[in-house]
Amino acid sequence: MKTHEAAAEGRLEGNDEATGGQQAALLLQHAAPLSGRYPVWLCDIWGVVHDGVRADMAACDALTRHRANGGVVVLISNSPRPRPALIDQLDGLKVPRDAYDDVITSGDVTRAVITRLAQQQDRRVFHLGPERDARLREGLPVSFVSTPEEAEVIMCSGLFDDRTEQPEEYRPMLEKLASRQLPFVCANPDLIVKHGNDMLPCAGALAAIYEELGGEVIMAGKPHQAIYDEALRKAEAAAGRTIERREVLAIGDGMGTDMKGAADNGLDALFIAGGISAGLLDDGGQDVAAGVRKVLQMLQEQAPGLKLVGIMRQLQW
Repeated sequence: MKTHEAAAEGRLEGNDEATGGQQAALLLQHAAPLSGRYPVWLCDIWGVVHDGVRADMAACDALTRHRANGGVVVLISNSPRPRPALIDQLDGLKVPRDAYDDVITSGDVTRAVITRLAQQQDRRVFHLGPERDARLREGLPVSFVSTPEEAEVIMCSGLFDDRTEQPEEYRPMLEKLASRQLPFVCANPDLIVKHGNDMLPCAGALAAIYEELGGEVIMAGKPHQAIYDEALRKAEAAAGRTIERREVLAIGDGMGTDMKGAADNGLDALFIAGGISAGLLDDGGQDVAAGVRKVLQMLQEQAPGLKLVGIMRQLQW
């Protein structure tokens, strides 16, 4: 198996003895104090800026105000949609253009990976995913085939129908592909996504099965380095200067993606206990301090080494 790829500060490295007061201080109500300290915000989209159905106007307002304060916002997403298609989606959900400087998606990184593979030799590619992700294929210098049996590379953007199917239903197909040792390029490392009130499986769930079967997975998005390198290049272009990592704040609701990505790439982080992490602070009717302890414990497990500057239920100014 191959995979390529502190406000009160809470350094999760060796922070097991944090006091209740320190833990409580991590629960922030406003992001405004972080704006001057971190000129560049790398912000997750799904679960922070919108839920797939409607925009979070408080989050959009916070991003817009950060930019008005002289800051830079790069939206960084595990969406398999390439940048133009994602911006179209944001427009449709009424996310204001003033809320961000630029966007980078795992779909963009996927296209770069597929192009690189094609440069090495001619490749026949099978797109495993819904037809709504068709723009992921546009203009790529490869031959797309209609069946997995014809393929030399698998480009996976998700299940064919994430509302009626489950990842385990794909195991027989994935077993055959893994036995042929085909590279599996995962255009969305997320396992699940919150769409309105529903939790839907993502391409990462199929990639996990493929890895379990001994297949080679190339991950295109968070928490892996390539998407952060590109996000920082976009931030420097927007700022017109070199950006130091100490100036960057990673914002997101995914522990194994946004927070682990921040930890692995040397970035401070703000955790949003919403989206796929909604309810963690209040699960089971526990008090807030107990909820914060639970979140910190989970972050220690899923994003070791993370430098956490705060926890918010919702991104707001």
